[in-house]
Amino acid sequence: MNPKPKETLIANARIVLADRVIEQGWLALADGRIAEIGEGRAPAGAQDAGGDLIMPGLIELHTDHLEAHYVPRPKVFWNPVAAVISYDGQLATSGITTVFDSLRVWREDGAEEVDGRAGVLAAAITTARDASLLRADHFLHLRCEIPMPSVVEEAKELIDRPDVKLMSLMDHTPGQRQFRDEVKLRDYYRGKGGGKTDAELDELFAKRFEYQKAYAATNMREIVALAHKYNIPLASHDDTTEENVADAVRDRVSVAEFPTTLEAARGLHQAGIDILMGAPNVVRGGSHSGNIAAVDLAREGLLDILSSDYIPSSLLMAALQLPEHVPAISLPAAVRTVTKAPAEAVGLSDRGEVAIGKRGDLIRVHVAGDVPVVRSVWREGNRVA
Repeated sequence: MNPKPKETLIANARIVLADRVIEQGWLALADGRIAEIGEGRAPAGAQDAGGDLIMPGLIELHTDHLEAHYVPRPKVFWNPVAAVISYDGQLATSGITTVFDSLRVWREDGAEEVDGRAGVLAAAITTARDASLLRADHFLHLRCEIPMPSVVEEAKELIDRPDVKLMSLMDHTPGQRQFRDEVKLRDYYRGKGGGKTDAELDELFAKRFEYQKAYAATNMREIVALAHKYNIPLASHDDTTEENVADAVRDRVSVAEFPTTLEAARGLHQAGIDILMGAPNVVRGGSHSGNIAAVDLAREGLLDILSSDYIPSSLLMAALQLPEHVPAISLPAAVRTVTKAPAEAVGLSDRGEVAIGKRGDLIRVHVAGDVPVVRSVWREGNRVA
């Protein structure tokens, strides 16, 4: 059990509130919460933040980066608890204090080695949490590949865990959604799958088409029903067409992850569904799959949430770069895409904002040139990094 946090005073900081920035401010943490916020001179005994930013701890809804720690090389499986601890440390030093660990809930023979190991990683997260080895607050995001034969069975094995707080509906069948261009999908697998030949990819793609035809419709109904039964928010994934948007509305999704077209993003926005895009997309200036750029959606007022996806440090970088790319977006508005907005999308009302009574999840950020550095991290008032 973590010790009860003592009162902490932080002064001489640029404090990013939800709607404005206090240019020279101070705040107090007590009993794990934000107790006071002030401007100007702080009470005696405060820590000097040196003019750095004080922001809410970042909230990450979709990252599968844990898999890179668990399987760091082909056919190399690391100790899963050690992998979780390493991954958690990287998250914390990137400013992420709440994370939804995205676990692949499916098995596919001959595909990627981490598939089918959601249970192993979920158990490792529990072990690390119970031993007080984690710096960030961890929840589970079950990534459900709808056409896969075992996806419903595997989701049921995890669904009653209290830390399952999000499920996403995915379909990576070639020729649609993220990989409408089959050539890009082949390039993706050649780069990630150890150099598959065209014949091997032909066989893999044929099996994917077969799975979609045989299982997708039934599995979609069952996964959606399962999520609603357990009151777990749903996310759609890679929405591309009006039909995809209609499906998302029908399934009552809360978040649309990585829509690939402006048409889809507009439809999702009109339906009141929060739009999540990749922070690496912002930092790189475009999608690695050749789809719509996150900054283009931001200019249209269609970007609600950012996710680090595969690079934890990109979340803070992208948020701080957004006002440069889109001057109409203020610093507080940009920070909301990685704090308050994701928290609200999944029903976490106790965090995501520097406000009295909210959790003491904070980060101190120094910006050197174009690169932000996280100097301190507090979770529930405790210094964890």
